[in-house]
Amino acid sequence: MGDATADGRPETATEPPETGGAVPGLDEAGLLLEIDGAVATVTLNRPERRNAMTFATWRGLAAIGRSLPAAVRVVVLRGAGPSFSAGIDLGMFSGESGGLPDGSDPEAADRFIAELQDGYTWLRRPDIVSVAAVHGHAIGAGFQLALSCDVRVVADDAKFCMKEPALGLVPDLTGTKPLVEIAGVGRALELCLTARTVHADEAARIGLAEILVPRAGLDDAVRDLVGALLAVDAGAAAATKRLLWQAAGNTLEQQSAAERREQIGRLRALFGT
Repeated sequence: MGDATADGRPETATEPPETGGAVPGLDEAGLLLEIDGAVATVTLNRPERRNAMTFATWRGLAAIGRSLPAAVRVVVLRGAGPSFSAGIDLGMFSGESGGLPDGSDPEAADRFIAELQDGYTWLRRPDIVSVAAVHGHAIGAGFQLALSCDVRVVADDAKFCMKEPALGLVPDLTGTKPLVEIAGVGRALELCLTARTVHADEAARIGLAEILVPRAGLDDAVRDLVGALLAVDAGAAAATKRLLWQAAGNTLEQQSAAERREQIGRLRALFGT
């Protein structure tokens, strides 16, 4: 085998990255999927619309989550063109993309929204680490997609905005929980109810960006992070992610017990018992 590259893949790999053909409908959803060994890159690919999202986009993201090969350990979310995502495609309000439910059947509307949320929830799975590479605008649904990822690498031209309340809606793509956990209730209220823009430097100060880099260095920073993530034992990474995700909701006693359970599992794996 050849030497490893910076992201842990063999230098002499002969197989080209797989593209999104294995997941039907991605072109129509405005998505690209590339799988290169342990790394899957999902690109929002409607640059002419600043990667505005439709129902098809969210269903396509959910389909990617369901079909992801077991070998994938890191998922990178990025946007083509000048923006990460301008959020919901306003054409859906005029019926151009299938129409929003009117809420007259609450159970049907609940199922409809839950189906769209599936495009976001899989990014929290413990067997993967999800990385959002954010540049330009990350508005509404785009902001929530970045919040769904484990780590956000943010370019210095990024602009976040939770636009839904200004449109008469609420953020419903799983973004409210991580926003409150990261920024606190007061700051989350202020951001959502004013729908103001948060620039990259403020995003870093309040914890919305784990890594802040110049726009020209975004790809390199993501590549370095992916390499560091892949260098860690996969089983230990998944166990640690499970622990960290549940820590906020656990008492110290519960979390200590969870640590013991996970460590016993790791010891069994290491010693083959």
